Amino acid sequence: MRKFLVVLDDSRECLNAMRFAAMRAAKSGGGVAILSVIPPDEFNHWIGVGDIMREEARERIHAHFEVFAKWMRDKQGVDPELVIREGDPTTEIIAQVHDDPEIGLLVLGAAADKKGPGPLISHMTRNSGALPVPVTIVPGDLSKERLEAIT
Repeated sequence: MRKFLVVLDDSRECLNAMRFAAMRAAKSGGGVAILSVIPPDEFNHWIGVGDIMREEARERIHAHFEVFAKWMRDKQGVDPELVIREGDPTTEIIAQVHDDPEIGLLVLGAAADKKGPGPLISHMTRNSGALPVPVTIVPGDLSKERLEAIT
């Protein structure tokens, strides 16, 4: 089964990327893999404190994932899988694409402000020729209706 890989983070544009991936998966018979990356700089504390912070980050990710997963199951009929990795986000996204041969498309949400699309998209587009899958960039300010129309 072909999977759409979408990145779960704290950005607003993540929501449209999730919607797009779920709608495309539902209409094409594919699946959705949701990747959340915990950056290593969050745990540069004493070992015990770092372990507690890592566990709290995982709990936040699971709670955030469940909100998206419920919507995907209820509204799109798609049961997403959650993947949590630790490290540099761009490195871990590329590693996940290489590690899971079922991933057929990377879906990223672009910020809609004047600062640009975001560091993740900037990096991925610069290196998109080296990726083994296409990248779809979903504008963060698209309406739900427009997303439905284009998927």
